[in-house]
Amino acid sequence: MVTDTSPNFDEGADIFSPMVPSESDSVVVKRKDMSGFEREGSRRKKKKKQGGTPRPACSWVHFSREFIKEYSASHPESSGLKVATKAASDAWKVMTSEEKSKYTIRAREVWNDYLSTAPAREPKPRKQANLVTRCSPGRLVNVLKHFTEEQKEAVKSMGFGSLLDLKCRTLRRSLCLWLLERFNTIRRNLEICGERIPLHPHDVELVMGLPASGKEVVNSGPDDLVAELRLKYNASNRGISVRFLEERLGQPEAGDDFKRAFLLYVLGTLLCPTARLDVSPSFLHLLTDMDSIHEYNWAKFLLDRLVREVSRYRQGKQRAVGGCLLFLQLFYYESVAIGGTCEPGPIVVPCVSLWTEEAISEREKQEKELGGYGSGEVICKEKGLGLGPFDRDHSDVHPLREVAARANRGTLVRQDETLDNVPFAYKNENTPPMRTDNYTYKNPLDYTNTNPHDNRSMYTTSQSSACACPLQTLLNCNFTGLFQELSDHFSSKHWDSGRRFQYNSPLPISLGMDETFLVLQAEEDGVLFLVNKGTENIGHTVVVTCIGPSNSNERFLYCLVSERGTSSLKLKSYTQTLPGRVEGTPSDFLLVPFGYLNSSGELNLEVCIWHPSDLGEV
Repeated sequence: MVTDTSPNFDEGADIFSPMVPSESDSVVVKRKDMSGFEREGSRRKKKKKQGGTPRPACSWVHFSREFIKEYSASHPESSGLKVATKAASDAWKVMTSEEKSKYTIRAREVWNDYLSTAPAREPKPRKQANLVTRCSPGRLVNVLKHFTEEQKEAVKSMGFGSLLDLKCRTLRRSLCLWLLERFNTIRRNLEICGERIPLHPHDVELVMGLPASGKEVVNSGPDDLVAELRLKYNASNRGISVRFLEERLGQPEAGDDFKRAFLLYVLGTLLCPTARLDVSPSFLHLLTDMDSIHEYNWAKFLLDRLVREVSRYRQGKQRAVGGCLLFLQLFYYESVAIGGTCEPGPIVVPCVSLWTEEAISEREKQEKELGGYGSGEVICKEKGLGLGPFDRDHSDVHPLREVAARANRGTLVRQDETLDNVPFAYKNENTPPMRTDNYTYKNPLDYTNTNPHDNRSMYTTSQSSACACPLQTLLNCNFTGLFQELSDHFSSKHWDSGRRFQYNSPLPISLGMDETFLVLQAEEDGVLFLVNKGTENIGHTVVVTCIGPSNSNERFLYCLVSERGTSSLKLKSYTQTLPGRVEGTPSDFLLVPFGYLNSSGELNLEVCIWHPSDLGEV
């Protein structure tokens, strides 16, 4: 029997063909490569997850773990985790809030432990070289030039008449980026040309022409109050279309519908733009009472929104910069003089009406010739900028501005106030002298109000009562004088070393690692306060005191808040009046653990001080 040992070609043995993979073989190889790539990628992702700290579980996860364990024990016949998870989901949906509270409290405790032990996140470095902003003065100018006389009158009646003279069409983005890098949102000042220039609502009034007094602007409330307005302006969760508002403003009518559309448009494109392309739907709450629009403090609202938007941009929460960057740009032009004489000439306010495209181009050319921004001389005080209301009333330098009164323009008219209207009461000079912690008072202060028409008590002194500057040790200041002189001295000489604040209004502050106190000065009456910071084994103690005689009966209610994540610490107490800083551990204080400090070791707080005459409103 002969065995055929030749190869069987019919069975597909291709021994003479070159080693070229077939199409099916290529598909198999690709699948293997893809599976290997996926496994490699999954290993990379898994390693990345293992390297970080896992976030705590929510209340649902705590419940489901417990439920699935009990369900599996009581239902051994059930197949797999999927059935048990479905049963847990059904049970969770029918549970009441009281039944869920057990797991909610457990999740909150775990979350608080996580926040107290987890290291503070460092903000990611921003590599963005170009400025992205929704602040578009040119877009507003294009709309304004088509307004009729009736529509212009409607704009003036709302208190926005100064914007009708807007001539600046474009932002100088390189300047805005330069200013954003030097904008301290905690202290609300610009650190330029070697000086700190604080920003106040009055500065917005001088630059933009918006009122810096009146009712607080509140753009929040129940959704049902603006449900009809949301439908009327096609408001979605993203916002209100800018083009939709432009179509509304293109119509000739000048009634309430026009006013509402204009208010939304000017807030969303110039005064308070957000990081989004559309106008924020929260502004709809401002449209419920159109008769009161002119009574609001729009200058403060603009400044508060600018600080908020820049803070969010710094924290990396948004790519675009919100807020009115045009105000920052014009404020810099007005506050810093370059080339030639630095003496300001008479200027008609608001400044927004003076800066044309030609004037800005010439200013930018001069800046470039001098080597860039920040090469000039700060003249903000001479122009009345960078000063709070109390500083303006008691400053030795009056603003060199010519305020033109133009009818129906809402133009600012400045009235110079003298110190003759400030109530003082003089104590008997036979009162024995006292001295505490380098703050010398020959006679104690009195808090008597001699003006029956003034419902606020004022600090008063005797003619021979003297006290030292609170920055005597820190800045080697040897000033000594009456209390009112001390207040004026601090306003004029140390205006960049403290913070101005308004009663009944929260103020964010920051204390550095080496800072043990911060001086606060009330804008309304010039009263000085100290935020004192001490150090204990587990954290810092913080207390607010009022600078004055220790035997005073005047007490100010204050509130301190320190936050980290979803946790917060709060103290509500009354100030103790002392001639100097607190020595030793005070009786009432806020203890802030070291874990609440930011990555730079700074202690961020929010402080609010109420005047005694307003305690009935608290």
